[in-house]
Amino acid sequence: MTAAVLSILTLGVDDLARSSAFYEALGLERCTSSQDEIVWFRTPHSYIGLFGRDALAEDAAIEPGGRTAFGGATFAINVSSEGEADEWYERALAAGADALKRPEKTFWGGYSGYFADPDGHPWEIAHNPSWAIGDDARLVIP
Repeated sequence: MTAAVLSILTLGVDDLARSSAFYEALGLERCTSSQDEIVWFRTPHSYIGLFGRDALAEDAAIEPGGRTAFGGATFAINVSSEGEADEWYERALAAGADALKRPEKTFWGGYSGYFADPDGHPWEIAHNPSWAIGDDARLVIP
């Protein structure tokens, strides 16, 4: 059996063009195989897909319901310093993100903040001094 590897994270979005522009403004690389109904972005070890919210719900056989309060999941970008976390946070806000929590020192000894993309998906920008970022930009959790 093949090891479980997160290869694609697909986000249901309300406006594909707006969300695509947001992720491009963050500096993600848009794949040329993107189509009218789905847009792909390359990250170092996986892909982010943007797909219409209702179409994604239908594809997963889930009743569409639009945005809700907290959906029980966040996504994280881990960086190598507090300064880099601040830079990412400001880049996200400039690209149109909603500020949820400015980066600050945390109880666990790191530095973290949250923003929401144009569709309300919460993203954390974090620096954990106990975790390394490899030369390949991949997070290393001991």
